[in-house]
Amino acid sequence: MSYSVIWSSFAEKQLDKIFQYYVAKANLKVAKNILHNILAEPERLIKNSELFQVEDLLTDRNAKYRYIVCHNYKIIYSVDVALELIKIADVFDTRQNPIKIKLNK
Repeated sequence: MSYSVIWSSFAEKQLDKIFQYYVAKANLKVAKNILHNILAEPERLIKNSELFQVEDLLTDRNAKYRYIVCHNYKIIYSVDVALELIKIADVFDTRQNPIKIKLNK
């Protein structure tokens, strides 16, 4: 089974914030590099969608959320087996209070 990766509008907004942060705090090259790495990471899930561990803070949700760590970010995703989709729900900065992860999904 081969999955497709889709990004939620919330995750896309988080990517925009991350990009703008690194443009302001570092430079355009650094921002592009970090964004490229984050966008490429979910491709690893296409052949094995359950490769990474479950996000313990989101076990109370209907969907089972897992995450990949890339730089200082958790890429939080769920898998829709019926539609063959990997749904990226959030890109969470791990330097924040972990409880904030529960607020937006």
